[in-house]
Amino acid sequence: MMKQAYINRIGTAVPPHDIHAAYRDFMAQGLDERPRAVFERMADRAAIVHRYSVLAKEGMVEADEAREGFYRRGAYPGTATRMSVYAVHAPELAMQAIEALGRPIRDVTHLVLASCTGFIAPGLDQVLAQRLGLRPDLQRLLVGFMGCCAAVPALRAAQAIVLADPAARVLVVNVELCTLHLQETKDLEAALSFLLFGDGAAAALVTAEPEGVRLGDFASMAIPETSGHITWHIGDQGFLMHLSGKVPGAISHALRESPHAVLREDTVRDIDLWAVHGGGRTVLDAVQAGLDLPAAALAPSRAVLAAHGNMSSATVMFVLAGMMQSAAPGQRGLAMAFGPGMVAETFRFTGV
Repeated sequence: MMKQAYINRIGTAVPPHDIHAAYRDFMAQGLDERPRAVFERMADRAAIVHRYSVLAKEGMVEADEAREGFYRRGAYPGTATRMSVYAVHAPELAMQAIEALGRPIRDVTHLVLASCTGFIAPGLDQVLAQRLGLRPDLQRLLVGFMGCCAAVPALRAAQAIVLADPAARVLVVNVELCTLHLQETKDLEAALSFLLFGDGAAAALVTAEPEGVRLGDFASMAIPETSGHITWHIGDQGFLMHLSGKVPGAISHALRESPHAVLREDTVRDIDLWAVHGGGRTVLDAVQAGLDLPAAALAPSRAVLAAHGNMSSATVMFVLAGMMQSAAPGQRGLAMAFGPGMVAETFRFTGV
């Protein structure tokens, strides 16, 4: 019998603090009058209702009270401060996602962890292994700094592990604290980029047991002449994200010109489920236009974007988690996420 790997289940978690409205107002106040009007108009069209942060709302923005907030005009925190917050909250949020799996995971043999929003050593993978009481010979892999598409190579690694050893039980964790890297800016494009991001974590159990969805083949597509469209650098005041307004157009053009790069031998009609990373409303619009998808195809991705914003690598896992609640046996799916490079990372999956 051919070896197969399955995502048995996915657990998700977000912090308790909904900061979208407050941060939107805070960012608008820092812009000059004309860009502020454009910002507010574009924010209304962003199709995001909620975003969650490990930072409480009154610490997230400059409050009216005298108490000090995390972000204060003219005094945004340095990278060391942001990383100290990551070290406290990233393990806690990851643990919540793992607990949401709803089953004991002490018997896992491998841990694959993806995160691009923080660095600590001993690593977050080691911190989680200790908190979970995992076996001392646990094999670990860190997928770092790959941005929003990192969930896909993390799952690809988990699949390879299970195909090599069907007795393996792989815990895949994505945890991103994007709101730790907001920047003070008067640049409209940058302000709109920061409006997208929220915090979130996902945990998936990948094994050879035929439960959940079966992982199919994986494929990557580098989009030519787009290396500057998405960048992510370490600065003195956090990690510096650049998300160009050219991203949606580049995605739409690449998919229209080379649909086979993501669909392989399939056609759009062959795919029942579309788990696309909601990098923003315009990104989802670009995927829909580039592949000529029906309007309902990306409804699950748009729902996650509205409810949580862009949680970087965790986002596509939230979409998959929702799909796994209702995916019928035999339904065929395609997952897709985009990251720096620019690169589209994809995989096919089938309901069990």
